[in-house]
Amino acid sequence: MRRTADRIRHALSFELMALAIITPLGAMVFDTPIKEMGVVTVVSATIATGWNYLYNLMFDHAMLRRRGSVIKTPLIRVLHAVLFEAGLLLVLIPFIALYLGVSLWTAFVMDVAFAGFYLIYAFCFNWGYDVIFPIPEPDRPVAGERG
Repeated sequence: MRRTADRIRHALSFELMALAIITPLGAMVFDTPIKEMGVVTVVSATIATGWNYLYNLMFDHAMLRRRGSVIKTPLIRVLHAVLFEAGLLLVLIPFIALYLGVSLWTAFVMDVAFAGFYLIYAFCFNWGYDVIFPIPEPDRPVAGERG
């Protein structure tokens, strides 16, 4: 299991590297000034982080009330992911549209593109992170010893 310092390094490096990639890429793809795209990506990442905490807290409380447990089946995990992204879209689309002065449709397309980027980026980043910073093996008692 990772230690707190490692989790903090992971979270910070994940966000900083993502912003360093998505900001210029988004500016280029959507023909938007990099300064404006930088505001959109930083604010979006901040909102997503806060939403992640709040959403998971609410979802777990709802599961406890309805099921008496927070253990998620595969179907509940799909529902959890879809509702998370839908909630994030509802918040980010108006922000992007208002800040950049674009239509809600354009903001939707931009946000879906960002979500697609983060899906691929998270897979690659986490794989690479695990290679560079392997998860320490748990201490296991040697056969015949008592722990």
